[in-house]
Amino acid sequence: MAWIVLIASGAFEAVWAAALSASHGFRRRGPVALFFVALACSMAGLAWAMTALPTGTAYAVWVGVGAVLAVLWGFRTGQEQATWSRVLLLALLVGSIIGLKAVS
Repeated sequence: MAWIVLIASGAFEAVWAAALSASHGFRRRGPVALFFVALACSMAGLAWAMTALPTGTAYAVWVGVGAVLAVLWGFRTGQEQATWSRVLLLALLVGSIIGLKAVS
């Protein structure tokens, strides 16, 4: 269960990062509200998952999931260009996350 919560909280990390970008320096209320809600969910999930998982592993997975999803969102919205090298590096990051799960 801790792994599911950790991955979900990593997804919320990507949401708050995207909302922070969309807030244009905290000037747009909707994205600011989404930022704070997603931030609270993300941190609460990470904190809960860390009660059952090692801190370093939990943090690395949380950051990795959030980073991968944030980059994928950038590809989807056109803010970032999806090149073969970026896709390969994201695949390596996902493989590392799976590897941490496998050895934990």
